[in-house]
Amino acid sequence: MLNITVSQRLELKARAHALNPVVMIGNAGLTDSVLAEIARNLKSHELIKIRVMGDDRDARTAIMQEICEKLEAAPVQHIGKILVIYQPNLDITMPIKKAPRRTGKPLTKKRLAAR
Repeated sequence: MLNITVSQRLELKARAHALNPVVMIGNAGLTDSVLAEIARNLKSHELIKIRVMGDDRDARTAIMQEICEKLEAAPVQHIGKILVIYQPNLDITMPIKKAPRRTGKPLTKKRLAAR
């Protein structure tokens, strides 16, 4: 399984926010054909959302771990029935930026309007 830093995870969560699920895992669970479809989507998109139809949270966590171990991917986020998985593709890799840190005083309404 691929490990990513906290700042990378934050950037990937931000990128994943606008994505729609591209793979759905039904009642049959994680089959070979579903795993192949996930691998194909990760190769072309790097970052994908997966919808799991089961109601058991522990089963969804186990599915996410199994996907990440078999495909050498990184788990990014697990919210409800949605899993976010990341696997860098060296051909199309977009750099993961660090989240900007705010320093100084908090911005006032006037300063926010000036931006």
